[in-house]
Amino acid sequence: MPIPQFIIELREKIGHAPLWLSGVTAVIVRDDEVLLVKRSDNGAWTPVTGIMEPGEEPAVTAVREALEEASVVVRVERLAWVHVMGPVEHVNGDRAQYLDLVFRCQYLSGDAAVGDDENSDVAWFHLDELPPISADFRRRIEIAVAHVGETRFETNESLAR
Repeated sequence: MPIPQFIIELREKIGHAPLWLSGVTAVIVRDDEVLLVKRSDNGAWTPVTGIMEPGEEPAVTAVREALEEASVVVRVERLAWVHVMGPVEHVNGDRAQYLDLVFRCQYLSGDAAVGDDENSDVAWFHLDELPPISADFRRRIEIAVAHVGETRFETNESLAR
């Protein structure tokens, strides 16, 4: 489902007014490869992403989205990065801003395949041979793949760099 039901219900009340939403990015790693999906709305290659359902644990969202979007089973290894994305306006006029939790996920099983209508393709890419991808998503992949130890939190200090 491209737009979660709870958002549809909120939009009936507030129209296109800005919403503050929590989302996840699941950077799915298998050896030296990363799994990417090709979005059907704009043709962009991205890691698996999704919006958290009310009351849903963030790591559960990452696992659910990996199965729904790419037909793979993953295990969340760690939370790599917590950051706020800039405001966005979707093609339908809805405005939102997202708190994004980037998880490094280990591939466990399943043949990668398009699992819903949000994507038109799914493929594994060697980390040194990514397709054209936005700088924002490339950064999420780099942080998740390189991540060991503590979670990266954006602070005024880190934003100044």
